[in-house]
Amino acid sequence: MKILLAEDDPMIGDSMVRGLKLAGFAVDWVRDGRTAQTAVESGDYGLLLLDIGLPRQDGLALLKTLRQKGIGLPILLVTARDAVSDRISGLNLGADDYLTKPFDLDELIARIHALQRRAMGRPQPEMCFGTLAVNPLTHETSLAGHALTLSQREFALLLALIEKPGAVISRDQLENRLYGWEEEVASNAIEVHLHNLRRKLGTDWIHNVRGVGYKLVDPAMATR
Repeated sequence: MKILLAEDDPMIGDSMVRGLKLAGFAVDWVRDGRTAQTAVESGDYGLLLLDIGLPRQDGLALLKTLRQKGIGLPILLVTARDAVSDRISGLNLGADDYLTKPFDLDELIARIHALQRRAMGRPQPEMCFGTLAVNPLTHETSLAGHALTLSQREFALLLALIEKPGAVISRDQLENRLYGWEEEVASNAIEVHLHNLRRKLGTDWIHNVRGVGYKLVDPAMATR
């Protein structure tokens, strides 16, 4: 999943970006409310981590604007304001969850996964497709009961495909899921990760739809 982080404190923002990337997320980081609104409206994000005390447009005003525009992106408020009234205001304006600073990074990641499951209507963390099982929370993958060892990029790529099994996902969409703004992306990066993933899964699991993109297919169903 690709996350947009709206946080103006450089130390906190840098720490959150590093921790989220280690957890396997792609992250774009903005430092004010107006830039955050532009990024949300023009980007493809799975979640917004929103600080309330942002310059140029505070987090609650941005939250209200996004919801009034009908943008249903999951939003997790992250702020130093710990008053009950602030939490109530944020939730009433449409925030999906609220986390008070300072917080434990593991709790933040657990809340992100919980919001992701809720958005997908999936109560359990494990995602299954045929004999393939992927757990975003533990980063474990198994095929027919046998554990697979995937790199961080391979795991993120498989996760993007298994979230919409059978649906064709373009190369640009996959690239957008795996990389943030400031990361250099080799022209053949997606193809290299797909090649490695096919080598571990088997060549029949990921199909190339020429000129369109890629899709995850259950080989057992394809042969029936």
